[in-house]
Amino acid sequence: MSATVRARRPASPPPGIPHVIPSAHKYPPISSRKDGLDADERREAAAKGYGPTRKINPPGGLKITSGEWKLLVVILVVASFVRLFRISKPDSVVFDEVHFGKFAGRYIKTRYFVDVHPPLAKLLITAAAFIFGFDGDFDFKEIGKMFVNTPYIAMRMVPAMLGVATTPLAYLTLRALDCRATTALLATLFLIFENALVTQSRHILLDSPLVFFTALTTFFFVGFSNEDKQEPFTERWWIWLVLTGLSLGAVLSCKWVGLFTVATIGVCTILQLWLLLGDSRVKPRTWARHFSARALCLIAIPILFYMTMFELHFMILGSSGDGDAFMSSEFRQTLGRGMPDTYADVALGSEVTIRHLNTQGGFLHSHPHNYPGGSGQQQITLYPHRDDNNVWRIFNATVDNYPQYDYATQPIEYIKDGSHIKLRHITTDKALHSHEVRPPVSDVDFQNEVSAYGMTGFEGDINDDWVVVIDSGAKRDKDSGNRVKTLRTHFRLRHLNTGCYLFSHKVKLPEWGFEQQEVTCNKNAVKANSLWYVESAEKHPQSPPDAERVNYKIPGFLAKFWELQQVMWTTNAGLTDRHAYDSRPQSWPRLRRGINFWVKDHRQIYLIGNPFVWWLGAASVISYLVVRGFLILRAKRGYRDFENTKVVKYDSLCGFLFTGYFFHYFPFFLMSRQLFLHHYLPALYFSILMSCAVFDFATSTLKPKIRLQIAAVFAIIAIWNFYRFSPLTYGNPWTKKQCTSAQWLKTWDFACNEFYDDYSQYNASPVPTPATTTPVASVDQPTERPGIIADDPPEPVAPEANTAVPSGIVAEPGKDVFAKDSGEKTKSMTWSESESKDGERVVSVMSASEVKTEGGTDAQEPGTSSEPVPSPSPESIPEPVPEPEPVSSVAEQAEAVAPLREKSEGPMDHAEALADQVAHELYPEARDVPEGE
Repeated sequence: MSATVRARRPASPPPGIPHVIPSAHKYPPISSRKDGLDADERREAAAKGYGPTRKINPPGGLKITSGEWKLLVVILVVASFVRLFRISKPDSVVFDEVHFGKFAGRYIKTRYFVDVHPPLAKLLITAAAFIFGFDGDFDFKEIGKMFVNTPYIAMRMVPAMLGVATTPLAYLTLRALDCRATTALLATLFLIFENALVTQSRHILLDSPLVFFTALTTFFFVGFSNEDKQEPFTERWWIWLVLTGLSLGAVLSCKWVGLFTVATIGVCTILQLWLLLGDSRVKPRTWARHFSARALCLIAIPILFYMTMFELHFMILGSSGDGDAFMSSEFRQTLGRGMPDTYADVALGSEVTIRHLNTQGGFLHSHPHNYPGGSGQQQITLYPHRDDNNVWRIFNATVDNYPQYDYATQPIEYIKDGSHIKLRHITTDKALHSHEVRPPVSDVDFQNEVSAYGMTGFEGDINDDWVVVIDSGAKRDKDSGNRVKTLRTHFRLRHLNTGCYLFSHKVKLPEWGFEQQEVTCNKNAVKANSLWYVESAEKHPQSPPDAERVNYKIPGFLAKFWELQQVMWTTNAGLTDRHAYDSRPQSWPRLRRGINFWVKDHRQIYLIGNPFVWWLGAASVISYLVVRGFLILRAKRGYRDFENTKVVKYDSLCGFLFTGYFFHYFPFFLMSRQLFLHHYLPALYFSILMSCAVFDFATSTLKPKIRLQIAAVFAIIAIWNFYRFSPLTYGNPWTKKQCTSAQWLKTWDFACNEFYDDYSQYNASPVPTPATTTPVASVDQPTERPGIIADDPPEPVAPEANTAVPSGIVAEPGKDVFAKDSGEKTKSMTWSESESKDGERVVSVMSASEVKTEGGTDAQEPGTSSEPVPSPSPESIPEPVPEPEPVSSVAEQAEAVAPLREKSEGPMDHAEALADQVAHELYPEARDVPEGE
């Protein structure tokens, strides 16, 4: 090219297309900026020294201004005031503090117990109690019992402070979901002034920690999702993901309801992975990294956290307690009361204890008390504790042509498969016996009664004879499959005369059987419930000096952990009996009925939600479903609503919150166990966030000032509703007229007649409230929420009618069966009712005077109140009931019954009437014995 020729410049692009400078690159750079920053953000980045193309992403997508942080401080102050106001009142036990306060004492005493809930929340409460000097002596025995030397305020502060911390989490969660500050503030006010959440967080209960960790998990996952949208696998991305996993473990370690939170996060995570799988820009290797990271942090970490809580649980509870009876014998070996080594060989003449393999392994047991029906012979039961009444001696059968055998002098005769034996009870000298008589409880044709029959010197009859049928032996001991060996051989006992099998199942005998487990002889026996084994055997007179000894294998952590999970699951599923204040899920969003927590001194604590907040949340959920369905129909008709960025944003936001609400609410419809209003609280949290998200969408086109005014109106209505029902939240003075006017629904059964007519009466000296018909739950089965003892008034007072409650509910105060300290070994008495002497065997019973307490109250202490009180929940394991003292003659029976009948003046109260009924059932012969003889 000549030097005088000018190079031609590139042609100008058409109008509207940006000019691109020529480059040596094969593909010219895109002219638009990739940083996604507007001018103000670039200026801010430059002021902080960042390069012009570096975007500042706030952690977790939280764009919080300094003014909002100050607002959060104010929120915390207000929430603290609302939840800590008069937290020292009442200074007596409220509702399920009966259980969870008692558990703190068990932890401090290191006595093993079993509960249907995981241990984290209980451990937090115990930590506060321990720090503030609780010695574990206060028993939390009944609702209304005054606290003595117990740091109950510190224990209540744990759920209270977690309830306070939940409110800023709601604010941060909505801000991370890109809602406006006004919306987030409205959500926090709804939470602060929600009566049910305030009530639950002011007492030693587990639902406040549960709701807190549910809110914390939701916040962490939203933050992680925001980080995932920006740039995955960064340091902050991993931090948010790990925190989500830890919080999942925490919520699961408070209550098993935390599984619903796990399901919520799990479904959202699966959706994330599904969308990544459909993104062609994400390589398979990168997708595998996403999957592995989520599996590690959202599955492995929560499981490890959950198991760690149980490891702490086992480490602390190293001593024997009332939970022993619900665990296997191997498990009990780790609780400080392990069984000593016992002899392996079992032969005729051996002195043995026999355990049931199934149903938590109770001992074959008898005591000197007869069946009230059937044959009227001595009872045979299954008893969970080691006791001298569990000891039997094996003899050869007594049918014709069987030679008599002297086990002390003749060669040892081992018990083999097919051996014909009889079992003789050591303490009462009666033989294990069965006959064609129907059992008193399982009165069906294929069940025969099993009793103890005979007397000293009586050899017995054919109905005392049993055939040993060996089922299996230990793999490491081949002999155990051919002959009975302690701990290693599982066998059945077939009745020689009738062909039925010795059998037991999870059926409790009534009070006359001391609620011990029924034993029958079943002709159609389920194999698992008819298997037995010898737990211990004394040394046989003919055994060699070096006879083999055996013992249980000590289980490791995993074995103990898995066994406890099975016990918790079985017991939780078994809580199916009705309670005076239980409810079904369909009634919860409508707030149809609450729970009576506490009634005393003309005050009441009643779990009732803020009606405005509950009904607004339920309406918001329904509104979302209606609008979502309408948009789907429009999409089928060709409308492109889901291409609108605003619609997509709020659909994703409300869809996430609805997922949380769905998984925390609808699974309860599948449960047949007892359910209560407080089970709805985690779902309520999501419904509150949903209502605020709907508010954010509905006011998105309004000016900020108008939006703030509408939010203020909603907040004022919520605060007014909170104030309206605050006397039931705090147990404050109220009047009958105000209480009655607050019963907006007929099903709100407040104890209005418990309140005074005028506030001035509260300033006068307190007078014990007369007994009324305020609904107080009372139960008969130990798996239900038990009734609570309410002391009788000093003088008879005519009960006044309570028009505030349904007429069908009658107050029936009763014994709290969960509070019995049955973990200790039952008192033992000899057959002649004397104290045990050296060398004498003892019989597990309780004295006749203790029978009275089975049906009613103890004597009232001076100054105690007599209000009817609500019953605690059944969410702990029932404890075995001790046996009463034997009374051998009619005269002695009369002497035992007479004190129960005596009363100085006035009619028989409920406690005495029930005790008298129990005495008549136990000693029917004494019914016609004249008093004074």
